[in-house]
Amino acid sequence: MASLRLTLLDVEGNALDDHVDIVLKHTRLADTRVIKNQSGKRRVLIPNLNPDEGGNYQVQVFPMRHHAVGQIVKLIGDKPVDATFVCPVDGRRVVGIDAPGYADLGADLQAVLSASKEVEGATDAAGNPLSGPQLWDSLDAPRKAGLLNIYFKMKSTVFGSGRDVFWFVTEFTRVRGDRFFANIKRELRDETKNSQAAGLFHEVPGDLHTAGEDFQLAGSYKTRDHFGNLQLTFFSNPATLQFLVDADIDDAQGIAHFFQVLDHLVTGGDTNPFDIHEILLAAQKIDPHYTLLV
Repeated sequence: MASLRLTLLDVEGNALDDHVDIVLKHTRLADTRVIKNQSGKRRVLIPNLNPDEGGNYQVQVFPMRHHAVGQIVKLIGDKPVDATFVCPVDGRRVVGIDAPGYADLGADLQAVLSASKEVEGATDAAGNPLSGPQLWDSLDAPRKAGLLNIYFKMKSTVFGSGRDVFWFVTEFTRVRGDRFFANIKRELRDETKNSQAAGLFHEVPGDLHTAGEDFQLAGSYKTRDHFGNLQLTFFSNPATLQFLVDADIDDAQGIAHFFQVLDHLVTGGDTNPFDIHEILLAAQKIDPHYTLLV
């Protein structure tokens, strides 16, 4: 008989801090195993499995606070087989984030927050606009997470000129959990468009994006990542020559496909910034510099 040694990890490569149920089903034989309430902090050994008829088992891992994941594992003869499962945090279980304070943000992000004096919905009790540290402190966990996701993705996306994408951002006008709108140096559109030749961005439809009646769509572009694409949708105001960007990170079902998640539902709603956190860390090795609390 064969045996399976399962190693359960989080997206940072640490032992999974969770309790899990494990279900194994032979793909051709009537052999199903259920292992209840295992701690993910150690390797799980499952003995006495049947390697006959191809020896393929569908293995499913169901944590309490992380997404359920699954894959097919092939057992051969009586040799133990090692398999590693990476379980991303379930964004629906997140109760908050441990985010940096304003003083610990990058100097360029601080500068843009300080320059942002007309962010939609960001006012004090007297109706005065918030900016700088007050603006940062007013953001809830999803908006802070979304902003940090996009900021660090922009910092890691560098043009041939040596400038990263965020260098061109001048002030935020709206911050949401799944995207932000910002005024930009108009050179950003040219840099993005020209980067297509080097394969950094490619043009995509932007018809579903809007920015107000004074602005016209001026092109939409995505990075070529398999998961967690940075999308920049540009708008221009012909009267003022002002340029605006709608910046977001496209999930593109990455949380399901990259991790082989079993329980991710396609709802058609906004992208969950906590899912993007896990994709950036695992798929792109980009650290958004905050921790999910579950």
